[in-house]
Amino acid sequence: MPTFLRRKAAVTLGVLALTLAGGGIAAAQPSAKSVDLAQPVARKVDSQPAVSAESARLSRSLLAKPSADIATTVDIVVVNANGTKARGVGFVIKYGVGEYEVQFGHVVSRGVYVASIGRPDDCCIPPGGEASVAPRLQTPNGVFVQTRNSAGAPANLPFHLVVHTP
Repeated sequence: MPTFLRRKAAVTLGVLALTLAGGGIAAAQPSAKSVDLAQPVARKVDSQPAVSAESARLSRSLLAKPSADIATTVDIVVVNANGTKARGVGFVIKYGVGEYEVQFGHVVSRGVYVASIGRPDDCCIPPGGEASVAPRLQTPNGVFVQTRNSAGAPANLPFHLVVHTP
């Protein structure tokens, strides 16, 4: 009988320890609310500045020009931090801190966009940061690029953009 009681006590303590450990693990997991609150306020996923009159005029004039019927097109542009084009194709419009629009002479709204922080010259490693890219709202021949520093705050950074359109 004493062996039975020892086993029962050991099993009871084991179950209690696992229950407490499991509860501690569950309590240590971050909740969805704490993850949302930890995001920087400056990050607005779906926001772009309003299309300016200059952007709308440029878009209309570029799309009005006849272009060759090509099966696929690859456009490459390198943009300086101040919003001027270093090389490549397209026209650049700078809106605000880290906000750029690049327009091309053909529709790119169904394209694939890749942007990365990159220096316009052939020297050195670029500054740390990130570049986000999306189709430009209400501008079928435009791409919107947003650059941020490593902390996630908007920053004027040079970038390379590649647009592949089918």
